[in-house]
Amino acid sequence: MKRILVITALLLIGGYGLFEARRLIEGPRLAIDSPIDGSATSTTLVTVTGWVENISFLTINDQAASANEQGRFVYRYSPPVGYTALTVAATDRFGRRVEKRVTFTLLTYCPVKL
Repeated sequence: MKRILVITALLLIGGYGLFEARRLIEGPRLAIDSPIDGSATSTTLVTVTGWVENISFLTINDQAASANEQGRFVYRYSPPVGYTALTVAATDRFGRRVEKRVTFTLLTYCPVKL
């Protein structure tokens, strides 16, 4: 009986430890909410938003960026006319890296004289 209790207690402690460490085990997470990949815009200032979890370092186009305490990030970017690709990368404290890429097109309109 005593042996069963010890084994059960060890399994419970081990299971709880794995449950609490799950975020560290799965590594960094990253999602880009806007702009939508492949979209087109006519505004000269594009706002890139998204969220991250379990990170220690965040970069957008190889430039350091930051996220708030809830893991949300906002990056304002003035792209050149035409096709643009942005790369958002997050690294955790163990060096594991996740990277997402979003592409969009900046369109300019010329006024047409009638």
